[in-house]
Amino acid sequence: MFVLPFILVFAFVFVVPLLYSLWISLFEHKLIGGLSFAGASNFIAVFRDPLLWRGIARVALFTAIQVPLMLIISASLALALDSGRLYGTRFFRISIFIPYAVPGVVSTLMWGFLLGTRYGLFKNVNELFGTDVDPFSPSSVIVAIGVMISWGSIGYNMLIFYSSLKAIPTELYEAAAIDGASHWQVDRNIKIPEISGSLSIALIFAIIGSTQLFNEPQILSKMMGGTGITTNWTPNLYIYDLAFSDSSQGYAAAAAIVMALIVIVATFAIQIRSMRRS
Repeated sequence: MFVLPFILVFAFVFVVPLLYSLWISLFEHKLIGGLSFAGASNFIAVFRDPLLWRGIARVALFTAIQVPLMLIISASLALALDSGRLYGTRFFRISIFIPYAVPGVVSTLMWGFLLGTRYGLFKNVNELFGTDVDPFSPSSVIVAIGVMISWGSIGYNMLIFYSSLKAIPTELYEAAAIDGASHWQVDRNIKIPEISGSLSIALIFAIIGSTQLFNEPQILSKMMGGTGITTNWTPNLYIYDLAFSDSSQGYAAAAAIVMALIVIVATFAIQIRSMRRS
């Protein structure tokens, strides 16, 4: 009886849409003839679609760079807060976490105004030094998006690591103190190994979040202009455009299913590797 409400909500918001996506992925909408059964042709077309795979490659590169840097910063902040050598730990913990509570749309608008060359920080910098730096140019917009996402995610992952550090038995620290271990040795031999499980969980969440990249590029493409962000810049943008602009719901559903399978395989591989290490 306690589990039943969750099962009903889970079925309504996850299982039913998933089954419906699988169903419509087997059909295609034609201008002449309307809806017709397509079988596996949508999935075959997905694997041959260069636009989708360029978006996947771009997101994979973004994930390979942004996620490790973000997790390293989060873990470093957690270790610093847990060291006991900082004043105002509560203040810093809350202030670092607050950006996570800011909605992605609001965060993108804020960073767009802050870093924009029309009215933001780089407008004054370019006027002062006579430069022409634009953080939202096609060559650097992916870096700007990485900064936005990291700003909102560092605090969340920091709290995950910080909670794991607080769960470490004090006996380990006492034994390390008796052996004369330095702070760096305690971090390297006790704290970092103890948060390896949390690191795997945070890595999986971060990869899933990166593959869902949508709000930031969509808003920046309309807000800034000249960013080089197209409708196929990320897989989610491309799938959204297929479904709601091109009226290719069946093909969009097939592409979304393929993306989901890629994420499942990647996260499963990380989980298996983590279990083998532990």
